[in-house]
Amino acid sequence: MFSRNHRSRVTVARGSALEMEFKRGRFRLSLFSDPPEDTELQKKLDHEIRMREGACKLLAACSQREQALEATKSLLVCNSRILSYMGELQRRKEAQVLGKTGRRPSDSRLSAERSPCRGRVCISDLRIPLMWKDTEYFKNKGDLHRWAVFLLLQLGEQIQDTEMILVDRTLTDISFQNNVLFTEAGPDFELRLELYGACVEEEGALAGAPKRLATKLSSSLGRSSGRRVRASLDSAGGSGNSPILLPTPAVGGPRYHLLAHTTLTLAAVQDGFRTHDLTLTSHEENPAWLPLYGSVCCRLAAQPLCMTQPTASGTLRVQQAGELQNGTGVYGVLKGTNLFCYRRPEDADTGEEPLFTIAINKETRVRAGELDQAPGRPFTLSISNQYGDDEVTHTLQTESREALQSWMEAMWQLFFDMSQWKQCCDEVMKIEIPAPRKPPQALAKQGSLYHEMVLAEPMASGSPGEGLLLQDNAISAEIQALLSYYSDR
Repeated sequence: MFSRNHRSRVTVARGSALEMEFKRGRFRLSLFSDPPEDTELQKKLDHEIRMREGACKLLAACSQREQALEATKSLLVCNSRILSYMGELQRRKEAQVLGKTGRRPSDSRLSAERSPCRGRVCISDLRIPLMWKDTEYFKNKGDLHRWAVFLLLQLGEQIQDTEMILVDRTLTDISFQNNVLFTEAGPDFELRLELYGACVEEEGALAGAPKRLATKLSSSLGRSSGRRVRASLDSAGGSGNSPILLPTPAVGGPRYHLLAHTTLTLAAVQDGFRTHDLTLTSHEENPAWLPLYGSVCCRLAAQPLCMTQPTASGTLRVQQAGELQNGTGVYGVLKGTNLFCYRRPEDADTGEEPLFTIAINKETRVRAGELDQAPGRPFTLSISNQYGDDEVTHTLQTESREALQSWMEAMWQLFFDMSQWKQCCDEVMKIEIPAPRKPPQALAKQGSLYHEMVLAEPMASGSPGEGLLLQDNAISAEIQALLSYYSDR
């Protein structure tokens, strides 16, 4: 039914109009072949498909709650990435086909327009406050419910996730320790945060439910009737069958629900801690409901490439105000909002201090000399900055007309980038590179700001807690090994 070209990865329906056009020679098959960036995206898609197959096999083989929660989380993340990659591939294919067949004559004009530089976006210090009832948090009344929660973050086709943590009424906020970094972002980025949660039933609570029910029935039905009901419950529990009035739950993996979401843009970028509103998607009657306060606290930072990488460099002769006509010969490097002037080109690579620095900001005025000057006259570029009531002007002399045009183009591009990235170009924001993800400990608790100040007592060797910690580490290592095994098969 379909014809597949494995070298170009193009699928064409047999007998379709497109196949007939190929046979007639009106289109070349290479017209629809994947460019290198699409090939990389296709590799990512294939990898996520294999990971999804491994997560499905692992979920079917899980016998412990921790394994099932981790496998279900991996399956949800893989499905989200697959949908994102497929959508991006579809958009690129449509743009490629429409552009090469000439159906958009305005593309030539659009390609000539200036586009802003790319950048990196990092979100860290993620905290989501909780709003418990006073009877639950302060008086510790009611059933103790626990939730396994994690964050799914998407910027364009890039999708990342945080670690999964347990939440109960002893916590005042959900704290994620991950620094999530997106390396390909434009100034028009939209970072979507989605909080997923699954209600975790405690095995101890389930095991104690028949006894609590028997106690209530024996006290409410009377001595003789209650004694018979309790005997029935005890006999059913001792024989291994399900107790009466409590049907056996359906066997299946845990299910994550979308609890809240929000979208952050360039306006939310700030070199500090900020609070943003969350859109809640669940209500109190929902079994997966979690008492969220309705906000998320985080630090969102961005680094445009124009602030961290040189955009222009070359030999210049700089004349400052009051200097002689010849000026000073320097090697200029335009990086961020400064033009660094070094004595030699190698000084820029070795980290030597520049001779002087010329500020380039949103208020700077740049004016080029006439490009059609007479032979023998220098090609100049003047940069003026206002410092209070004084105006300081530096005159830059280039070696040729082409060099002057190159410097002017770099200046205009920098001004355009600053107008698009806005506050991100005021100064370089600090971004910490996230450490490689370690195998998570099985549902390790994360304390709130209050609980973090409590010092834990040293654990004695051979204590029950030490055995539980070793068991959790073994379970986490087993999950990672099984995922790798199933994804390679």
